[in-house]
Amino acid sequence: MPLALEGKKAIVAEVSEAAKSALSVVVADSRGVTVEKMTGLRKQARENGVQLRVVRNTLARRALSGTQWECLNESFVGPTLLAFSTEHPGAAARLFKDFAKDEKNFEVKALAYEGELIAASDIDRLATLPTYDEAIAKLMSVMKEASAGKLVRTLAALRDQKQEQAA
Repeated sequence: MPLALEGKKAIVAEVSEAAKSALSVVVADSRGVTVEKMTGLRKQARENGVQLRVVRNTLARRALSGTQWECLNESFVGPTLLAFSTEHPGAAARLFKDFAKDEKNFEVKALAYEGELIAASDIDRLATLPTYDEAIAKLMSVMKEASAGKLVRTLAALRDQKQEQAA
């Protein structure tokens, strides 16, 4: 059923607004995935701060025109599912990668991060980005190792100094 001009304008405005606040965008094709599975994906997306939109390709091109996500225009072929990560740049990529493991019909077409087009085969570049809490934990473990190493070196130097004084 054709959309009225006002409906198209509303869709373009919604997608454009989502694109403005997005940290990354993932484009996928969900042909052949059951409605039940897609409902589960949408629920997981909401829980992870990802906005999903099924958009006509011409409307998606128009909505992303003039934004840093314009590099995705070539991937708008066939059915298009857009995922906008709003809380963490790797959230949508991680979500789609996990979903594609179980659903063979689900295909990631392309990704974009900070205006750079990323091929679907390189989904791990975004999917493996640590979350804020993971990054803090890694930093703390590195700092802990560094301080423990310094303590060991200090104790070894003290031992060597005492041995020299005893000799």
